[in-house]
Amino acid sequence: MSSKPLLRFQPSALALAALLATCALAGAHAQPGASTPAAAAPAQRSFAIDAGPLDEALLRLSAAAGLGLSFEPALVEGLRSPGLRGSYGNEEALRRVLAGSGLEAQPRGDGLYVLRKAAVVREGSAASMAAVTVSARAERSATTEGSDSLAVRAVSINKGNQALKDIPQSISVVTRKQLDEQAITDLRVAANSITGMVGAQGVGQGMVLFARGFEINDWQYDGVAIPRNNYALGNWGTEGMVFYDRMEVLRGASGLLQGTGSPGGAVNLVRKRGQSEKTVTVTARAGSWDRYGLQLDAGGPLNDEGTLRGRLVVDESQGHSFIDYVNDRSTSLYAALDYDISPDTTVGVGVSHSDSQSRPMIYGVPLRADGSDVGLPRSTYTGAWWNQGSIEQTMLYADLDHRFNADWKLRIAAVRLSEKNTSTHQRMHGDVAADGSGMTYANWITDFDSEKVGLDAFVNGKFEALGLRHETTFGASYSKYTSDDMFARTFTAGGNLFAIDHNRPRPTAQSMLADGGRQFRAGYDVQQKGLYASLRSRLTEPLTAILGARASWYDSIYDDRTAGTRSETTATREITPYAGLVYALTPQWSAYGSYTGVFVPQSERTAAGAVLDPIIGKNYELGLKGELADGRVNASLALFRYDHSQRAVNDLDAGFACDGWYCSRNSGKVRSQGFEAEVSGEVLRNLQVLAGYTYNTTEFLSDPEEQGQVFSTITPKHMLRTWVAYRLPGDWNQFTVGGGVNTQSHTLGYDRSFKLAGFTVANLRMSWQATRELNLAVNVNNVFDKRYVLPGYVGYTGASYGEPRNVMVTLKYTPGL
Repeated sequence: MSSKPLLRFQPSALALAALLATCALAGAHAQPGASTPAAAAPAQRSFAIDAGPLDEALLRLSAAAGLGLSFEPALVEGLRSPGLRGSYGNEEALRRVLAGSGLEAQPRGDGLYVLRKAAVVREGSAASMAAVTVSARAERSATTEGSDSLAVRAVSINKGNQALKDIPQSISVVTRKQLDEQAITDLRVAANSITGMVGAQGVGQGMVLFARGFEINDWQYDGVAIPRNNYALGNWGTEGMVFYDRMEVLRGASGLLQGTGSPGGAVNLVRKRGQSEKTVTVTARAGSWDRYGLQLDAGGPLNDEGTLRGRLVVDESQGHSFIDYVNDRSTSLYAALDYDISPDTTVGVGVSHSDSQSRPMIYGVPLRADGSDVGLPRSTYTGAWWNQGSIEQTMLYADLDHRFNADWKLRIAAVRLSEKNTSTHQRMHGDVAADGSGMTYANWITDFDSEKVGLDAFVNGKFEALGLRHETTFGASYSKYTSDDMFARTFTAGGNLFAIDHNRPRPTAQSMLADGGRQFRAGYDVQQKGLYASLRSRLTEPLTAILGARASWYDSIYDDRTAGTRSETTATREITPYAGLVYALTPQWSAYGSYTGVFVPQSERTAAGAVLDPIIGKNYELGLKGELADGRVNASLALFRYDHSQRAVNDLDAGFACDGWYCSRNSGKVRSQGFEAEVSGEVLRNLQVLAGYTYNTTEFLSDPEEQGQVFSTITPKHMLRTWVAYRLPGDWNQFTVGGGVNTQSHTLGYDRSFKLAGFTVANLRMSWQATRELNLAVNVNNVFDKRYVLPGYVGYTGASYGEPRNVMVTLKYTPGL
């Protein structure tokens, strides 16, 4: 068969119409003969704030501009603002909102503005009024769009926007700037750019996310956790990044956030929202292997007051692969509305839909019996001409934010994800002999349908008691996962890896059964409920204590519809504790320590027929965090240890008493420990840096068969993730050059019988801001064409190779509206 392109780039009518309308609108506003500015103009935003009470106007301004404001409520009581309409920089906007009030905003070094009475001039003398005591502060903005920074001022994964240095656990953020600069469109690739994380190739068409040696199978969307990797077979969860502003990752036990959370951490995908000013971006992409893409991203206020804001994203992409015959075409649509019912209440709704049709290679290239690479080209395709895969996802979002006053707020958020994942494909597996023989062809048909629903609601507030300043959060969460899964398979011996047959007859479910194959049907019904609370108390001026706990209820039913059996797992009122201390060494640096618990339900049974107790985990962490250069740089160093106890292990003494195999008992123990260091942000003028190093070991401490061995075969002992971007000075400032290196030490094969070599991959980028509206960028990935195998269940699934050297050209047009 030929591996010539089988697809042509044909954007949908919706995308094409939207792009044509946008270009026409942009043309109406373009100024002929405009030249490239020598330097970017000060950032301006479009404001629509009505005249009225000053406190309400300040809250509106803070939310729209992401300003931090600090003032005594009595200071603004009874005062009015003339409002604000038009485009202004933040400081000018603040001055105009305060006009006639007799107040002024005094900037502080950390980006906070403190309100005080303006200096007054008396006849014959001048006197300044003293600054007021700070008692209320607007929440930091966690949004990364438009920040042009690899650093963040705050994160929202911890139930409310907080500075990184105030949270006693390790957190990293992939900002919108990083996603755009590195041309990242896939969650697995994004994960592999984060300190301490591994995005692994799964057993299936999807991925598995790992942190500190453990899988993260519940993913959060706008802070709402839902299961994303419960399938009757393998790992099929996928996710694009086109809808999201950022990806927040907490490393370490996350039980307080999501109950049966992963010991490794939590992932929070935060979606794009309508902005306070009109924005339109048209992006075209073209790259190696006939990869093309076209995207429209538009948003802004939809009424004169700016109280209704919208967002629309339309993205189409298609292309081939470095692997012969493999291709993919996907359409992604997203629409969102945010409405300020009042100055204190905002509701948001959104819907996203993605549809991917592909000819995939789901299994990798088989290896020799000792785990060594056969040496075939990376383009080797082991599938058939009829391989096909389809992934459809539709997600609904809804949330409500209400501010009772400057100190107390309520947030309610819900998501619902409907997902359908089907495939018909050929695999090859077995230990490869010297002449390529020993292979087995496997025909597979999969059909997975699932519904995921999640809800999270919490109240957050600040108050004073016993002479101390406190902050508390209490809330509840709920998630439900149901599925209807089917897969069928047949095996045919006699294949040869050096003479792969891509033209074998296409199977159907009926033909597979007629050929002696088997069909399996199963379904999950998993529900989880939880109540959680935390308290932050400032014990002394520099010392803050955090205490928290969560009570969780968990019910899981796995229905094997082929065998006619059910497996049930239940956990009731499981308590997950949390404790931490944060000590402010200076205004920029803090030291911290934390203890976090976690529980993980188990479905294995004892010889007496009882379901095992849940795994109990204890996570300890010590560290330093810094917020430097007026918030433009974040730095952190962490030492961590996690002990995973009461794990299921084979009960060898009971013999094969459980359906012809070993029963289990609660005696296994695993330890993960190490340290991490990270820095992100503008370390020098025009120089953005992201660098993170991780040292992580995992070990079976107690296990009848694996004791003393490495626990996580996918987690390397050493990991380094880096990215640098530098805007050239002077007359060359329209050019930005960048690049990065991802490197990691060796891992192990699936059965721990062989080592998988570590690797280093280098990437480069150059961008040219041709005009104020037009940017051209070129990314070169895997510059030195390193041949390496992706982390995953290597050996069990064969070897999936990382992409060879490739190029992606991106043209971005942002018209002035």
